[in-house]
Amino acid sequence: MAAVGELAAAGGDTVVVRLPPLSEEDPLFQDKKRILDSRNLSCLCQVPISCSTADTFKLLDEMIEAARVAQMDELELYFYGDDDFRPLSARNELESLNLLLKILNTLLLTANDAAKGVLHVLHDEILLRLRSLELEDNGQMVTQTQNQDMEDSLLKWGEKHGVKTKLQIAFFEGAGRGMVASENLDVGDIALEIPESAIISEELLCQSDMFIALKGLDNITTETVLLLWSINERYSPSSNFKIYFEALPANFNTGLSFGIDALAALEGTLLFDELMQARQHLRQQYDELFPMLCINFPDIFKQDVYTWDNFLLACELWYSNSMMVVLSSGKLTTCLIPIAGLLNHSVSPHILNYGQVDKATKSLKFSLSRPCKAGEQCFLSYGKHPGSHLVTFYGFLPRGDNPYDVIPLDLDTSMDEEDGSSLSVTTSQNSHMVRGTWLSRFGGPPTYGLPQRLVSHLHAVLNCNQNESTAEADIKENDRMVLETLLSIFTPMLEGLGEPDDFDRENACWDMKLALDYKDLQRRMVSSIVTSCTSGLAMLDS
Repeated sequence: MAAVGELAAAGGDTVVVRLPPLSEEDPLFQDKKRILDSRNLSCLCQVPISCSTADTFKLLDEMIEAARVAQMDELELYFYGDDDFRPLSARNELESLNLLLKILNTLLLTANDAAKGVLHVLHDEILLRLRSLELEDNGQMVTQTQNQDMEDSLLKWGEKHGVKTKLQIAFFEGAGRGMVASENLDVGDIALEIPESAIISEELLCQSDMFIALKGLDNITTETVLLLWSINERYSPSSNFKIYFEALPANFNTGLSFGIDALAALEGTLLFDELMQARQHLRQQYDELFPMLCINFPDIFKQDVYTWDNFLLACELWYSNSMMVVLSSGKLTTCLIPIAGLLNHSVSPHILNYGQVDKATKSLKFSLSRPCKAGEQCFLSYGKHPGSHLVTFYGFLPRGDNPYDVIPLDLDTSMDEEDGSSLSVTTSQNSHMVRGTWLSRFGGPPTYGLPQRLVSHLHAVLNCNQNESTAEADIKENDRMVLETLLSIFTPMLEGLGEPDDFDRENACWDMKLALDYKDLQRRMVSSIVTSCTSGLAMLDS
């Protein structure tokens, strides 16, 4: 891998800040390269040592823009607009600024005194921007006073096993447990450190009777064995992780446990299909394992322990609490991490990167990508998930705008490679999507708050491509065809979701509340698209 930063020769009067080069193996390589070229940006920036502060900040802005493009994911690229220079998402902005901060920290280690001046200017400005980011992080969630004997026992267990933390467990209204900073934490501070020996991973299985008994069965994966092992451990008084399992909630309240009424309320939504498929898959998996394992290995698999309810509870545990971790052996595996599992998710988290055990200390470190004040809830990123996934496998909807809440469109994409547009789609699934148009910066022509790629695709499909010589009247007629096509798709969808109901949510069960909240989100997204299309047609008529 190329160096991320270096001091350039050029008479020793220039500092070169080098971002990791775009990889040609990246499926988004061509699109990212096109964007960098169109904006005259580069992964290499030369900063004169004698550069004024104002000019240094201009160069920093260019570095940040280049880093944003380099850090783009598929969804951010799809909704990207060539004339949009703002941050792409909270995640992208945090990753971009932290990448540059890491590069500058590396450069400062070997820089001479002359170069350190401009490097410190860049470094301090990035820190200032990270500290002043206006992000929706649920930091003002209402805390509740509850008995924390079990949580205190868990922290004492962790301390005994080498866990180091600058966080405390707290209860939050409507969200259950979470963790708050016990002191002011800055960018780069380690909020939580978990020894590898305290992590529950498949390496614990190797000497277990269950692993030895099942390792010869081709149809049972290591992940399944680990799930089955955790069921036994949860009910075993001799488990080394007894305190951890006792501190787990009696129920995880994910979408997988939704009752009939909540499921009925979701009919017509994306979440309904996702829930039904997931539940069917888990039931099928259970039926393939039991009672077969109880019959073949009665000493290991007790019928009163390996019930459907306990199996579902274990699945919910692993879905909602597990993390992908690279162990010190170099193996990437799914793990349960005591104490760290209490951290809640946010679309603008404090902790972004935490997935690799430090080989020197043999511990997993959770360092901050942005500051967290004492008493403020510290958030983790569970990943780039839409609300439907978070409800199904975690049992919540994030507060604030989630840029990953999208509605996929089943459109003929065969025209994408033929439309001659610089915005031709090269995503891995070659699909189209929409999201709430309130996330768009521009509500008028030529996109009316809709994704440029979708609009370009519909122009091609409807045979209404246009160029610089297209008459204004024809452009308007083409836009009308696109907007009317989208209205024909989303108006029936909005009608199918129905009007917001006056259901008594305050006294409703948890699953019905969550189902209705998700339906409100779906309705809001579809309504915004219908409104944008209707407003666009009104603009064309004015």
